Amino acid sequence: MGDMEYFALDEPWRELRWGEKQKNLQYVQKYMPEKDDIRYLRVLLYGPVGAGKSSFINSVSNVLRGRMTIPALASATTSDQSFTKKYETHKLIKGRGSSKTYYHVVFNDIMGLEDGDRRGVHADDIKLALRGHVKEGYKFNPVSPLTQDDPGYNPTPSADDRIHVLVCVMSANAPQITSSVLEKMSRVRETASDLGIPQMAMMTHIDEACGETQKNLRNVYKSKHLRKKMKDFSAAVGIPMNCIFPVKNYSEEIDLNDDVDILILSALRKIIDFGDDFIEKI
Repeated sequence: MGDMEYFALDEPWRELRWGEKQKNLQYVQKYMPEKDDIRYLRVLLYGPVGAGKSSFINSVSNVLRGRMTIPALASATTSDQSFTKKYETHKLIKGRGSSKTYYHVVFNDIMGLEDGDRRGVHADDIKLALRGHVKEGYKFNPVSPLTQDDPGYNPTPSADDRIHVLVCVMSANAPQITSSVLEKMSRVRETASDLGIPQMAMMTHIDEACGETQKNLRNVYKSKHLRKKMKDFSAAVGIPMNCIFPVKNYSEEIDLNDDVDILILSALRKIIDFGDDFIEKI
């Protein structure tokens, strides 16, 4: 009994309509920015190394395309060295063959934030990315951030180059975030706030962090443990609870699962709503 007491709330603390996959999927698939000069809603993912940034992009691609896909190479381990080294835009393919186009939400993921000054992505590079100053394919250098005379610097970013939503990805299963990584995160968040960019967080690896959620993903909002993890994270980084979404990335599955999809779609729908509000203002 003790374990259940530790685990379960009688009622879920957040309402999620598990049966509305198709409705949410269509909403995301049909989304298009209304502004003429913006073709894509651009989402920047950042966070500690090994939190699951690239895996989240892969998972979104799987859900939208209705099958397993491999767009963003992801490291199979939660290593202490960042796997993503270059600034890349991940577009999600729609259709096939000659009718192939892209969905109107794109993701940029960047090198992970690491402990210490000379490791991982430099906070200044993320700040430049928010404003659209980092060119596609720029290779991150932990020791020296991008400067204006570097060929990777874009001096005249368009509204399309800018970031429209900033999403922090963190693992529910990771130990506490170190103070130096938290400090880098807060510098990034300050810049985003100054620019008016909406901010959210994804909490990954929820199944590994909570046994009951691993047994049944629909327990996610009944888990005291996960709610506490989210509250602690909210307090540490200053992102409010209603902007934090628990998700499970696809990793070892070979087929899609509706409950996994629904959690991802519910987060994605909010990303689009927040980002679209921002696009309307710029």
